[in-house]
Amino acid sequence: MQSHELLREVLHKAGAKQVADHLGLSTSLIYKWAQPPQNEGGVENPLDRIDALARSTGDHRLIQWLCQRGGGFFVKNPHTDQPHPEHLIPATNEIVQEFADLLAVVAAAAADNQITGAESKDIRARWEELKSVTEHFVVCCEEGDFRPLKENPPRRPARRDPHPPAPARPAA
Repeated sequence: MQSHELLREVLHKAGAKQVADHLGLSTSLIYKWAQPPQNEGGVENPLDRIDALARSTGDHRLIQWLCQRGGGFFVKNPHTDQPHPEHLIPATNEIVQEFADLLAVVAAAAADNQITGAESKDIRARWEELKSVTEHFVVCCEEGDFRPLKENPPRRPARRDPHPPAPARPAA
């Protein structure tokens, strides 16, 4: 998405007049920010200027500051000349699946607003499996060697149904 397109969407939602009043600028200028670049009638907007400033200085603290002001943080994507090995995607999918499995077990256990001893053991087992799979992946990342993921992919344990039938409770 181009900066002017984003600004158009934001201004549509927030209202160009309100933004202009808040910034002490003309409504005309605010609308021009939402137009395509200068050669098509628009003017350089604040987003493009911040981008140009960050690129010209090479200092990402500008972006970090902006993200912090927005209540978040900036994480720069690593640059690599080599694509990830083909077995890296299945390994990351494995971590996501293990996490989803843990959440399913937790949700099923908490559905009745109580967690039994057996459910606690199931939660612990899923947690340990998630930690194991993730640790294997992290070690490969730290060493920069993903061959172990290809040679010894994590083995998934037999799945337990996160929604087994409830045991019959004695009648009161």
